[in-house]
Amino acid sequence: MSQVAVEPRELITPALNQKEKLPHYVDAAIDFIGGTAGGIANVYVGQPLDTVKVKLQTFPTYYKNAWHCFKQTYTKEGIARGLYAGTGPALMANIAENAVLFAAYGQCQKLVAFGVGKSGKVDDLNVVENALSGSCAAVFSSIVLCPTELVKCRLQAMREMAVTGLSEKQRIGPYQLTRQILQEEGYRGLFKGLSATFAREVPGYFFFFGGYEITKAFLTPPGKTKDDVGPLGTVLAGGVGGVSLWIAVFPTDVVKSRIQVQCVGKGATPPFFGTLIKIFKEEGIGALYRGLGPNLLRTFPSTGALFLAYEVTKRNLTNLASS
Repeated sequence: MSQVAVEPRELITPALNQKEKLPHYVDAAIDFIGGTAGGIANVYVGQPLDTVKVKLQTFPTYYKNAWHCFKQTYTKEGIARGLYAGTGPALMANIAENAVLFAAYGQCQKLVAFGVGKSGKVDDLNVVENALSGSCAAVFSSIVLCPTELVKCRLQAMREMAVTGLSEKQRIGPYQLTRQILQEEGYRGLFKGLSATFAREVPGYFFFFGGYEITKAFLTPPGKTKDDVGPLGTVLAGGVGGVSLWIAVFPTDVVKSRIQVQCVGKGATPPFFGTLIKIFKEEGIGALYRGLGPNLLRTFPSTGALFLAYEVTKRNLTNLASS
C-alpha cells in the first residue's frame, strides 16, 4: 500500500471542522493539556537566562552585566543549583499558568466572538479581538502563577539573598522554601506581588497574543489560512509574541521581582506604584530595564517552543477526540 507524504505544516494545522463539533468541556481540556505541554517546553529552553534575568532585576549592583552574572552563577553554583535553580517551581508555574491561560484563552475567544456579534466563531476574530481574549485569560492565570513564581524567584536569587542578609540559607529546596514562607509569612506571603503580577500579565498578554496572531497573519501564504504557516512559522510567531510581551511590560516585571524577592517577612508588602517610583528615583530608569537583554534572548526560542508544543498537542488531541 502506498503512503501519502505529509507536509510539515500539517503537523500543526488544527482540525477546525472537527474542533467545532467537540463539546465545550472537551475543547477546554484540549487547550489545558496543550498549554501544559507548552509550559514544559518553555521552561527547559529558557530557564538559564531566566535565572540571569531575575538576579539582575533583584540585585542590580551585584553584577556588571548579564555575561558576568551568567559566568558567576555557573562558576559558583553550577548548572543544576545555579542556572537551573528553581526549575521545579518554574515548571509548576509555567504548567499552571499556561494550562490555565490557554484553557481560559479558548473560552475567552468564544466570549469575545459572541460579544462582537460573530456567533462564537473564534476563527473570525481579528488580531485586536484575539489580543483582548488574551488579556481576559491572563486574569485567571495570574492567580495560579503568583505563588509558584515567588518561590521560583527566591530560589534563583537565594545566594544573593544570603549574601545581603535577606536569607540565612543558600541551599534549600522548593518544598522547604514554601514551608518556610508559610511559617514565617503565612498564606499571604505566597501572594506577595499579586497586584504586580496582574499589572504585568493583563496588558502583557494583549501584546503576547496580538504579536503572535499578527505575525501568523503576515506569514500566511496567499490563498491559505493563518493555520498553514507551518512549524517554523509557528515558532517565529511565538517568538515575536514573547518579545512583544516583554518589551511592553518589563518594568512591571522588575517591580514584581523586587517585591517577591526582597520583601521577606510579615511586614506590609509595599505598593506596586510606590515600589516603581522608588526604583525610578533612587536607581534611574535603567534599573527598570535591567536584565531585558538576556530575557529577550531567552524569550524568542522558549516562547516559540511553547507555541509549537501547544499547537502540535492541540491538533493531535483534537484528531483523537474527533475519531
